[in-house]
Amino acid sequence: MTEKREYRDDYPDKTLYIPGPTEVREDVVEAMCEPMFGHRMDRMTDLYTTIVEDTREFLGTDNDAIILTASGTEFWEASTLNLVDENILVPTCGSFSERHANVAERLGKNVDRLEYEWGQAVKPEDVRAAIEESENEYDVVACVMNESSTGVRNPIEEVGDVVAEYPDTYFVVDAVSSLGGDYVDIDEHEIDVIFASTQKAFAMPPGLAVCIVSEDAYEREVEKDSASWYGGFQRALDYYDRKGQTHSTPAIPVMLAYREQMKHMLDEGHARRDERHREMAEYTREWARDHFDMFPEAGYESQTVSCIENTQGIDVAETIDTVSEEYDMVFSNGYGSALGEETFRIGHMGEHDVESIQALTDAIEDVAGL
Repeated sequence: MTEKREYRDDYPDKTLYIPGPTEVREDVVEAMCEPMFGHRMDRMTDLYTTIVEDTREFLGTDNDAIILTASGTEFWEASTLNLVDENILVPTCGSFSERHANVAERLGKNVDRLEYEWGQAVKPEDVRAAIEESENEYDVVACVMNESSTGVRNPIEEVGDVVAEYPDTYFVVDAVSSLGGDYVDIDEHEIDVIFASTQKAFAMPPGLAVCIVSEDAYEREVEKDSASWYGGFQRALDYYDRKGQTHSTPAIPVMLAYREQMKHMLDEGHARRDERHREMAEYTREWARDHFDMFPEAGYESQTVSCIENTQGIDVAETIDTVSEEYDMVFSNGYGSALGEETFRIGHMGEHDVESIQALTDAIEDVAGL
């Protein structure tokens, strides 16, 4: 049995370069310190309608937005319950896409996997072939945009264009570790559901999940006999239309932080934010290829998390610990037992820039003797 470990008050501050949570602006943290107010007060309506409509403006979508107190994981489950009667196709190319498939199986759905070797990216033509050749009619194709376990950025735009050819099949995208730091035109590519967590590229505290829902997806749920209760599209969106609030008590302080951070994101703009993340990713890839190699398939590297192949055989765990102790910077090992020492990962998302990423890579070079 796990024993209690007392939380202390003297932890050193560490700069986070992990695949989330990431660094949060001081004024965003301070926004959580307002006096508490009720979740059915007019003040709550002002807050929630502000963050919902600001999110739609930032992402450039005409679709509806839901912001719930949850991890993005909530919408793996909710989108499956809301849209899938029986059959779902899940391209798997890493830990999180595989977990999406596992969630659907736990919910009793028939899951067909389109399996790729870890590090490889989903190919649109394979998705089309899987749909055409299957005896099953798929209610949903569910694809991860940014497979942070392997550093792969899947071409969800092209996959979305393929799925759009099949009007009875809905397209669900897990963009937990990329939305807000990697531009995607949601409406243009007919993405029915796309969701993210605020502690990653949005650079906010953990605690909220953001989900963008098409009208078709909403209507699909309305027609179903059953759906998710907490993450139901109809329940959340109808309550928003009537009251301008969430159906259940939200994490109000985190929503106050969301409001503050969204001001910064709107000031920067989606295109510039995308460009800044691209610059960080390009710098990190160049550095990795100078000293190691990139793990993902060439041309499909993530814009928010670089997964670097440990070709020099450094002690990844020891390097992480030493960089943390000597430089107060934290990056991540490879995900799971298979990649733990074979790769390491640098999260370049949120409020970081090339200069701050260079500070980390300089520290790694020093500690690893590169």
